[in-house]
Amino acid sequence: RALVFIAHGAGEHCGRYDDLAQRLTGLNLFVFAHDHVGHGQSEGDRMVVSDFHVFIRDSLQHIDLMKKEHPELPILILGHSMGGAISILTASERPSEFSGMLLISPLVVASPEVATPIKVFAAKVLNFVLPNLSLGSIDPNAISRNKKEMESYTSDPLVYHGGMKVSFVIQLMNAIARIERALPKLTLPILVLHGSSDKLCDIKGSYLLMDTVQSQDKTLKVYEEAYHALHKELPEVSTSVFTEILTWIGQKVSAAGETSHT
Repeated sequence: RALVFIAHGAGEHCGRYDDLAQRLTGLNLFVFAHDHVGHGQSEGDRMVVSDFHVFIRDSLQHIDLMKKEHPELPILILGHSMGGAISILTASERPSEFSGMLLISPLVVASPEVATPIKVFAAKVLNFVLPNLSLGSIDPNAISRNKKEMESYTSDPLVYHGGMKVSFVIQLMNAIARIERALPKLTLPILVLHGSSDKLCDIKGSYLLMDTVQSQDKTLKVYEEAYHALHKELPEVSTSVFTEILTWIGQKVSAAGETSHT
């Protein structure tokens, strides 16, 4: 009934979306994803990218391949965390191509603790002299309150557990600057899900997104106390997240189907 492209977050890989993909294929949707460059089973140094746009370019290429095979189907894009940033920028490249965008805890603004003016200045200077300097790794405790999910994250060999390099942080900051310019151009239907206690991607970004995009059809659902990976949260949260996603996609696909038949 539709194509759904999933963009995973920083340091992880697309295999972590198997449970979501299974549910989506149950709705007769064709779900596809890949590991971004420098992630999972893809080539490249771990969490290194020459330019954030490489992630966008690869996503568009993959989408084009699938569209060629299924030209008549509507396409939706779903992104988590950094994958949310990739989704926003991918959709903004082709404003009329997507029937909807779903964002789970998207990266839209820099977290205030991470991006103080002094730290931003220091990162820019360091990027010239020590681009491979590590700035510390992602705290697994900030991913989810679900102990089982946290353990599966920390023991997953395809997840990158090392430090985030200065050069990668600079690319994330470049992406945030591009997102700021892209948001006012977006008019597609958008569903945003965010946890109020997310320490990795500031929820302020999701509020900013809701205020800035021109979409007539936009929804933000906030999960009180929930952490970053809502689809890997405590069962009551992740169950609700899956239900929201499936219901929303179901509505958009039906609407897209009606449009194509008229």
